[in-house]
Amino acid sequence: QVQLVESGGGLVQTGGSLRLSCAASTRTFSNYAMGWFRQAPGKERELVALITSNGGSLYYADSVKGRFTISRDNAKNTVYLQMNSLKPEDTARYYCAARLSTSLTYNSWGQGTQVTVSS
Repeated sequence: QVQLVESGGGLVQTGGSLRLSCAASTRTFSNYAMGWFRQAPGKERELVALITSNGGSLYYADSVKGRFTISRDNAKNTVYLQMNSLKPEDTARYYCAARLSTSLTYNSWGQGTQVTVSS
């Protein structure tokens, strides 16, 4: 497992921006695909975005496509989620997760960071 620590959450107005960061403690960060998930009260956890280990493939949920951007800096063992044009529907706790590129499941999760978008 990989230790993951999210940061960057907070309270923002509709239309504002936030950048979430996830710092990973591992010597082999480049071997992991990274994902951002979120969960709001009364809703199931959903995958927001993912990036493959080499950054060659990206995925975004339809609800955030065009507004969010996932990126990674393997030299810094960090994955980012740039969130623009935020909506109240984006309010949730956001979690960073890691999986080996050879695995089908995410085996490491961070504690999460709260994002609240005021309406």
